[in-house]
Amino acid sequence: MRAVVAREMDGRRVSGWVWRQRLAVRGALEDAGFGTEARNQNQPRGSHQRSGLLGDQPFPGLLPKNLSREELVDTLRAAVVDRKGKPGELTLLSVLPELSQSLGLGERELQVVRASGKESSGLVLLSSCPQTTSRLQKFFIHARRAQRPTATYCAVTNGIPATSEGKIQTALKLEHIDGVNLSVPVKTPSRKDILEGVKKTLSHFRVLATGSGCALVQLQPLTVFSSQLQVHMVLQLCPVLGDHTYSARVGTVLGQRFLLPSESTKRKTQVLDEALLRRLHLTPSQAAQLPLHLHLHRLLLPGTRARDTPIELLAPLPPYFSRTLQCLGLYLQ
Repeated sequence: MRAVVAREMDGRRVSGWVWRQRLAVRGALEDAGFGTEARNQNQPRGSHQRSGLLGDQPFPGLLPKNLSREELVDTLRAAVVDRKGKPGELTLLSVLPELSQSLGLGERELQVVRASGKESSGLVLLSSCPQTTSRLQKFFIHARRAQRPTATYCAVTNGIPATSEGKIQTALKLEHIDGVNLSVPVKTPSRKDILEGVKKTLSHFRVLATGSGCALVQLQPLTVFSSQLQVHMVLQLCPVLGDHTYSARVGTVLGQRFLLPSESTKRKTQVLDEALLRRLHLTPSQAAQLPLHLHLHRLLLPGTRARDTPIELLAPLPPYFSRTLQCLGLYLQ
């Protein structure tokens, strides 16, 4: 069995892949069924990763937008944790053949098994073995059916959820709005809606820390849908920091937040109040480039045998994420 597990990287927008320059995930997966030694002891701790206030570089760790194909391949190759087991757009899928050659995999094709969202940061799981890919996919499917979370995200939200923990349930559909497909809630889906692609979604959330009107939130999706976590946090009136797609659906009047109609609300750059900009040491123009603070930091994989404890992979927070936690005084206990 051969699998490639890519380390966490920063939040640069590249379809299906996100990266950061400093890579810290460590792991050793054994030959048969990935083994049992893949837990990274350096679990992300926002309070321990202090980044300075960088002035002209407010988002440390982000790679340049004009990244070349060769640089992306080199970055992906350097991010491999273990090796056992749109036309013209720079995407993960578009460079997989070159990455396969760079890793010496010959004719074996790499496939994406699990990845965070397009604009999120975090772990990406790749495999060059069809049997391994099938085994992993079955593990994830069975876990979802049993409502056992296998992925854990960290998010910084603009706003604090009304309750410290709970679940978010809503039906979602994809709707073509302003030339792009966006996820839109459906209040009472009919059987016909379900047959036409509306999906019931579920996420668990837990507030880990609060400060400066923001929160550090742990999110565990139990279903898979495009932008599910971003939309779920919007429904809590607490959009993810750096969400320039869905945050406009939350309106404010006299300090009170409310939901705007999803179908008629155009996406736009997230607007932060002056107090929050000061805490983040950002100008409005810099805030318009704020990366999405949604990070896949924990992923469970199947153990060697069916009854073995799942293997845990952990990815450290990107530098810009840690800097935000520091600025907002959001410290993990």
